[in-house]
Amino acid sequence: MSTMDNLALVQRFIRLPDAQRKAFYDKLASKGMSLAQLPIPAMRGEYPRLPLSFAQQRQWFIWQMEPQGAAYNLPVTLRLQGPLDVAALQRSVEALLTRHESLRTLFSEDSQGASQRLREAERLAIDVVQATAGDQPGQIKAFVEQEGLRPFDLREGPLLRLKLLRLGADDHVLAMTLHHIVSDGWSMQVMVDELVQGYAAFSLGREPAFAELPIQYADYALWQRAWMEAGEQARQLGYWTARLRADQPPLELPTDRSRPAVRSSAGRRLDIELPAGIGAALAELARAQGATLFMVLLASYQLLLQRYSGQHDLCVGVPVANRNRAETRGLIGFFVNTQVHRVQIDPAQGFDALLRQVRETALGAQAHQDLPFEQLVEALQPERSLSHSPLFQVMFNHQSEARRAEGGLNLAQLQVSSVDWEVQTSQFDLTLDTFESVGGLSASLTYASDLFDGATIARMARHWSNLLQAIVADPARALADLPMLDRDERERALNGWNATATQYPLQRSVQQLIAEQVARTPDAEALVFG
Repeated sequence: MSTMDNLALVQRFIRLPDAQRKAFYDKLASKGMSLAQLPIPAMRGEYPRLPLSFAQQRQWFIWQMEPQGAAYNLPVTLRLQGPLDVAALQRSVEALLTRHESLRTLFSEDSQGASQRLREAERLAIDVVQATAGDQPGQIKAFVEQEGLRPFDLREGPLLRLKLLRLGADDHVLAMTLHHIVSDGWSMQVMVDELVQGYAAFSLGREPAFAELPIQYADYALWQRAWMEAGEQARQLGYWTARLRADQPPLELPTDRSRPAVRSSAGRRLDIELPAGIGAALAELARAQGATLFMVLLASYQLLLQRYSGQHDLCVGVPVANRNRAETRGLIGFFVNTQVHRVQIDPAQGFDALLRQVRETALGAQAHQDLPFEQLVEALQPERSLSHSPLFQVMFNHQSEARRAEGGLNLAQLQVSSVDWEVQTSQFDLTLDTFESVGGLSASLTYASDLFDGATIARMARHWSNLLQAIVADPARALADLPMLDRDERERALNGWNATATQYPLQRSVQQLIAEQVARTPDAEALVFG
């Protein structure tokens, strides 16, 4: 069939009443065909009411629970050094808004449920503020954090904010923040790339030559719902429900404070300094075991969690870009999906055996990556709690250099570079982010500051680093025997803390000793309870 015939086929499928879609889906399946192999049509103009994607639907629910929260803000900050053409930058922003309808989408709900509505493209002014004399790094830090933590109103918008801090005539900081309901990590890179391309063209008096977008995000939402509800949801759901438990106990890491009844989004991030060459050594181990670096790192993280929690059956959330369609690769929108990777760890087995299990789970998950996480939660119906997220409480996210902006970019006389900002939110108890680049492997831990102190996370990072080195040295060694403590910690635990010998006054009774202590410090607290 031609591309036009395929498009017409999918259009006919989406237009069918809900009751007839299942038969259409089954007929395609009987011929060995899937809607996943067919193009996504642009059909949003046929529907006066546009549904939310499944991912957007969950974000809408979360926002209604905590409209002042900032955990789902997506900030990106650029340092612009050199002569800046603010008018060209403004035009580039307006071109983005015209090109990507998601950036001018708002949300509402009525008796028929939630829907997304598209605003006409209009001017989004860049707010310019002048820095004061004095502590420039401090002003940049305060500016970036303030912009990243401001809440969004999903009903009124806008859901893209831009603010420019003027440090000097040729030195600016541009803070761009979106809400997750209209964007994701991949989208942020698309936005930066197109903003820079647009600026380069407009500053020279030309129009940017962007490739035409075949669809918009609302088209994807229509297609996704029709595809899932016709039968794909049931097919993929069968895979996941066979592997996950509705009654999976929460991961209980040792925390510095009791878990609050209602979890807040307060968080911090710790950058981890890894040993030189560890990335290359782990990549070589992955090749030898027929795995990927992602799989090795995930397995090492799961082992760390097992050693800390004492639990042998645990789940970790893993985000996937969900950009396996040509139509979605250049779109700004909320496509990222979350998978739940369950592992059952036998401390007597070697890391190589654990890696084989993780590899099998990862490959199966990749083959069933389209099921929205929200539908999995609905199907399993785990016990809900405001104190922690359902199905998993910790996350692992691995990125390669291909999807991560590194270094700077020159635009004529303008140098563009990213500005790091201090994370102050955390969606989960703990998230390990790893970054693979030509320069090696780097990592960070983002943690819920309601639960953990920075010193605890620093110790955890050190233990993970020790495990990585032990895994590389002997991947067949029993997991229980892989050393997590370094030499100093081990010496302190075995000898320092056990050096408890003391002279005890055996000639006096305990009651006498207590009485003597009371006489010495009569006003001191003796006991605190509760």
